[in-house]
Amino acid sequence: MSIFAQDLGRRPANYVPLSPVSFLVRAARVYGTRVAVIHGARRYTYAEFLERARRLASALARSGVGKGDTVAIMAPNIPEMLEAHYAVPMLGAVLCSINTRLDAAAVAFILEHSEAKVVLVDSELSPVMARALAQTEQRLLVVDIDDTEAPRGERIGSVEYEALTSAGDPSHPTALPDDEWQAIAVNYTSGTTGNPKGVVLHHRGAYLNAVGNALMFGLSPRSVYLWTLPMFHCNGWTYTWAVTLAGGTHVCLRRVDPAPIFAAIAKHGVTHMCGAPVVLSMLIHAPESARQPFTQTVQIATGGAAPPSTVIARMEAMGFAVMHLYGLTESYGPSTVCMWQPGLDELPIEQKAGFMARQGVNTPTLEDALVLDTTTMQAVPADGATMGELMLRGNTVMKGYLKNPSASDEVFAGGWFHTGDLAVMHPDGYVELKDRAKDIIISGGENISSLEVEEVLYKHPDVMEAAVVARPDEKWGETPQAFVTLKPDAREVTESDIIAWCRTHLAHFKCPRFVTFGPLPKTSTGKIQKFELREQARTQG
Repeated sequence: MSIFAQDLGRRPANYVPLSPVSFLVRAARVYGTRVAVIHGARRYTYAEFLERARRLASALARSGVGKGDTVAIMAPNIPEMLEAHYAVPMLGAVLCSINTRLDAAAVAFILEHSEAKVVLVDSELSPVMARALAQTEQRLLVVDIDDTEAPRGERIGSVEYEALTSAGDPSHPTALPDDEWQAIAVNYTSGTTGNPKGVVLHHRGAYLNAVGNALMFGLSPRSVYLWTLPMFHCNGWTYTWAVTLAGGTHVCLRRVDPAPIFAAIAKHGVTHMCGAPVVLSMLIHAPESARQPFTQTVQIATGGAAPPSTVIARMEAMGFAVMHLYGLTESYGPSTVCMWQPGLDELPIEQKAGFMARQGVNTPTLEDALVLDTTTMQAVPADGATMGELMLRGNTVMKGYLKNPSASDEVFAGGWFHTGDLAVMHPDGYVELKDRAKDIIISGGENISSLEVEEVLYKHPDVMEAAVVARPDEKWGETPQAFVTLKPDAREVTESDIIAWCRTHLAHFKCPRFVTFGPLPKTSTGKIQKFELREQARTQG
C-alpha cells in the first residue's frame, strides 16, 4: 500500500468549500475603497457593497429565509440584482433570477415550481408580477425595488427594498456552504415548447466558472465592466461574480440601447462587456446621434451565432475587440471560447472571421468539450468535416433539472452532458458548431446546415439579420426558407435577389427557395426564435 493511501483528513486549515461569496469578502478587504458599482448617479465601494449584501442577507434571515429556501428576483441590471447574488448564497439559500420579459403565466410557473419563499421585484415590472402572484396559491414575501434611476412604479409588496435592508445587520456572517455541491441558483431555460426546465447550479461550479471567465476575458482591478448582458441570463454568465473576483467595477445599465451604451463607454472608460449578436448589430447600426467617441479598446464577448466577417470588421473599426463564446444555461454560461492564437490579428478579415466562427476550446475550468458520435460515444475524426454532437464534462455543468429526474438522466447519458448541438472537430482541436440537431434541414436525403446558409446571407451587403429553417416540401421532404431583416439604409431587395445571391455562393440544393422579409422574433437575450420561424414556414408551405 502506498504511504499516501492513509487518510490524512480534511481540516478547516486545508479544506474550504468553494463559493463565489468569498469573492466579495476578499474584494472588500483588498479593494475596500475602490468603486465597485456605478448606476447613474449612484456610486458605492466594495466595502459598501459587502455591507449592503450583509444587510440584505440579515433581513431575509429575519424574514424566515434559511438554507435551501428559494429567493426569486425579477429586475433589470441594477445594483440590487448584484447584491442578491451574494446575500442569498450567504444564507445557504437558492437564487432564482427571473427573465424580465416573461409573461405572467410563465412567472407564476417559475415561482411555484421553484417554491419561492420571497420575491424581490422592480416596481416597473410590478404589473406582470401582480398578475403572476394572482395565479399562484403560495404565500410569498413580496419586496418592492424602487430604482432611483427610473420612475417609481406601482408597489405591490409589503415592504420596500431599502426599508428592508436598512434594518438588516451590517455585520451579518458571510457564511460559506457546508458542502460546495449545495445549490446556489436555479435558472429556467427559455423552452420552446411546454414549461421551462429549472437548471440547478452549485457553489463549486459558480466559483470555478467565474474564475475561468475572469482568466479568459482578462479581467483585472483595472477592468470596468458594462452590464449589457442580462444578469438574469445564467447569472450574467457568472460575471456577477467574476468581475468582483477581479476587483473590477460593475457599471449597471437598466436598458440596452445604443445611446446609453456609448455614453457609458466614453464616460466610465468601459473595458469589457458581453452581449448576444443583436447587441453587436445594434451598435453597428446605431445612428450618429447616439454615438460618442472613446479611445480605449473595448473587449466584447458574444455568444450564439458566429459573428460574420462584416460584423467583426465594423466592430473593430469602432474600437471593439470581439471574442466568440459558446455555452448554455446548463453550463453556467460560457463553456467554450474561441481562444486567440498568435498570428490571428495579421490574417485577412475573411480568414480571421472563419477562425473566429468556431466555438473553440473548453474554458480553463471545464474539464472537456468533445464532438462525439451519439451511437458509439466515441470521438469523431478531427477532420473539420465529420459531424457529431458537442458534449461537455466537468465541474461547471449543472447538478440537474429541478424535479425532473428523467430529463436529467437523458441529458447526462453515457457520462457526458449532451448539448444537442451538432459540430465538427478541427485538426487543431477547435470545435465548430454546424447546427442544432433540430435545425438541420434534410432535403432529398442531404443534410443542409442552416448556419452555413445564414453565413452567406449575412455577407449580402443589404442584410442586417438572417435565419434559415426547414419548410415542408412534397418532393424533397424539406427545403430551406430564409427570413431576412434588411439594413435601415438598404436598397430595394427582392426574394429573387436573395436567392440569386445564395446560388452564387452555395451549392444550389442548399439555397433557400423562399424568402420572407421583416423583423425576426427573438428571446429576451437576443437569440432568434427559430421555433416560431419553423411554424411560419410550416403554415406557408
